[in-house]
Amino acid sequence: MTVKIFIKRNVTDSKIAELTVLLKRLRSVTLMQPGYISGQTLKRVDRPGECLVISTWRSAEDWQEWLSNNKRIAIQNEIDDLLDTPTEYAVYE
Repeated sequence: MTVKIFIKRNVTDSKIAELTVLLKRLRSVTLMQPGYISGQTLKRVDRPGECLVISTWRSAEDWQEWLSNNKRIAIQNEIDDLLDTPTEYAVYE
């Protein structure tokens, strides 16, 4: 069963450009991950520093594999250094 992953991040206005670059790097690596179907990145209209990524995966297991991928972790660590609050993940069927 496919799953949708909602990933919310908050960053100050001065770091939005850096976050955008890192999210593009992360997406390019994600495209090669087995089980990845699609994704989109949204910026909240009334809160410019809030970003939501919605990705679709073939299964929760595929998502878990990606979550423990070393390349993903390295990029996520760079993202975490920019954020005001920790990245939030939510998994839906």
